[in-house]
Amino acid sequence: MSDPRAEARQASRLTAPASARVRYAIVPVPRLSLQTVARRSGVHPDLVRRFVALGLVEAERDASGGLVFDPTAPAALARVQRLRTGLCLNYASIGLVLDLLDRISMLEAALRRAGTRSETPPWT
Repeated sequence: MSDPRAEARQASRLTAPASARVRYAIVPVPRLSLQTVARRSGVHPDLVRRFVALGLVEAERDASGGLVFDPTAPAALARVQRLRTGLCLNYASIGLVLDLLDRISMLEAALRRAGTRSETPPWT
């Protein structure tokens, strides 16, 4: 049930190749339920489900089949809502804009690591 666009977006956020990156949780990461994410972000749960289906917000399934989210999900939902209302974008366009913004962030991070500085401040 994974979306290739969501996986590509997540892979682009990582600095190391996915095959070389191993993560061990020292402390269990708290997971948020669908209702908690919807309440914190002020979005109806059905709209959150739609965003997950479109690959705009990442979620996993728990043992009972319910959606669980990272603690950063309300911020991701707010970002989607800002793009929707501020730029009047449709959901397909929002996915493209999110992919491009993630790519820009990754390139800016690579420039910072390389020690190359631009005269203009980052706009993101």
